[in-house]
Amino acid sequence: MSVADYRVREGAAADLVGVMRLEQETAEAPHWTAAEYEAIVDSGGFANGAVRRRLFVVEGEAGLLGFAVGKVLVSEAVSLGELESVAVGVSMRRSGVGRMLCEAVIRWCVERGATELELEVRAGSTGAIALYRGLGFVAVGERTGYYRDPAEDALLMQLKLAEGM
Repeated sequence: MSVADYRVREGAAADLVGVMRLEQETAEAPHWTAAEYEAIVDSGGFANGAVRRRLFVVEGEAGLLGFAVGKVLVSEAVSLGELESVAVGVSMRRSGVGRMLCEAVIRWCVERGATELELEVRAGSTGAIALYRGLGFVAVGERTGYYRDPAEDALLMQLKLAEGM
């Protein structure tokens, strides 16, 4: 299969069982509760006030291949997006699924007026860091001891967004 055989779309309630299964299989995932994912889907993209969140999934013939969560806060003072989570099944890594998910979040944030996008990534996740750099993210800082299970530092990365991306 090639990337052309995969489809990225907004996640729905019917995807949550697969999202939770994939998240539990992915040690690097943030390990949110099912209720947190349900709130994203049930909110229609709205969270608190000006904050919006969206779940994206990539599916293929075999079902759910990966998912991502994006968040955007646009107000008079701020226009910031965040790539909160990306998880891709182990057998699908380096196949283009992660890039598809990141690009979907980037487009969604731009459409909502975000002018920059941030993320935290495990400092030892060389594959993910290479993906983010390939998308134009640059390292802007670190958070010592940010992750648990396993404990690891976070690399902070940022992408300046241009309208019409």
